[in-house]
Amino acid sequence: MRIAERILTAFVVIIMVGLVLVPTAQVIMRGVFVLPFIGAEEFTRFLLICLVFCAYPLVVQNGENIVMGEFKAAMPGRLRGIVNWSISIGAIAATGFLAYVTATNISRNLANATPTLGIPFWIFLGATLFGFAGAALVHLLHLRKPPQADTNIAV
Repeated sequence: MRIAERILTAFVVIIMVGLVLVPTAQVIMRGVFVLPFIGAEEFTRFLLICLVFCAYPLVVQNGENIVMGEFKAAMPGRLRGIVNWSISIGAIAATGFLAYVTATNISRNLANATPTLGIPFWIFLGATLFGFAGAALVHLLHLRKPPQADTNIAV
């Protein structure tokens, strides 16, 4: 799993670099060369969507999503275990359902594309599908040992 995590991290970093470079290039093209960078706004939105959804499984994997750690730390150990298990089951159901809905939308919109650059709609939703399906898988793996169960809250 570590190799997949590293590959995904590298991919997300590349997307983030693109997210910085595209608007920078647009400013330089318009300000210095007085040339429009056609499609820069659309491509920036595309990169932002991809960044958010492709990074989502990494957020879940590292336990960096909102877990209300202080509230759970105040609970007795047994209740905390039940809450962690319930959160994992709920997260699997929610992300799995959203992945299913996204896959359905992709299958119904295969011919659609963005107006300026003609980016196929399925690529936008592909990042969303990847994010939710990946998060569902990570939540499923966390049923064995949730990362938030090991968190020690410093006071």
